[in-house]
Amino acid sequence: MQPPTTTPPPRGFAVVDVEASGRSPWRHRVVEVGVVLLDYPLLRVEAEFSTLIDPGGPVGPTAVHRIAQEQVVGAPDFREIAPHLSDLLRGRILVGHHVRCDLGFLVREFARIGVAVPEMPTLCTMALTERVLGEQLPGRSLGACTAAFGLPDFPAHTALGDARATARLLRCCLGTPAGGVEPVRAMVEGAQRTAWPKLRRRADVVRTQNRSAVVAPGAYGVPCAVPYGVPAQGPAARGEWA
Repeated sequence: MQPPTTTPPPRGFAVVDVEASGRSPWRHRVVEVGVVLLDYPLLRVEAEFSTLIDPGGPVGPTAVHRIAQEQVVGAPDFREIAPHLSDLLRGRILVGHHVRCDLGFLVREFARIGVAVPEMPTLCTMALTERVLGEQLPGRSLGACTAAFGLPDFPAHTALGDARATARLLRCCLGTPAGGVEPVRAMVEGAQRTAWPKLRRRADVVRTQNRSAVVAPGAYGVPCAVPYGVPAQGPAARGEWA
């Protein structure tokens, strides 16, 4: 008699934001990534991850993302963080504000190291907010959408700051009758079946480098080195920033 099969619990959401050296995933590179993991169906914060990334060239519009060239010196390149990032995304719905943009950059960065990103379910908080608020929405930017819900200010154009704001926005949208959690159940189940490739790790820990003016190493639940498989600790990991 074979033992009964058990279905692993749903992994929920990976809220992602990337800052890049330009607007084109084909011509430009990711210079910072931020991820907030939320469980399902309560949307509690499970962990966070953030790092600057050495793009191997110019960082692009410093006036926009406020990342200077010298700040990425010594930062990991995308290949180095890719195994950890793929583990964070595995089995989750990818969430972003204008999610096609963030996904496009991630797909290209993984492609550059020979990894094909599987088709995965996504949620766009820009589209969700438009659906929930309709004509009441004054604008489509992340700042305009969060302000429309009365959410606090955040450090815009920082990957972790934007990811946190997007996570809060997702909670607001899915907490309304127009965008409740229940309709995403099938997406959560579909995400569990997404087959991400297992990538070889260079080390037992993933090395990160954060811009001290915005996210200090070890602050907000983002330590300098996050062991693989061990959630970030601290107030953000406990959901205290919500």
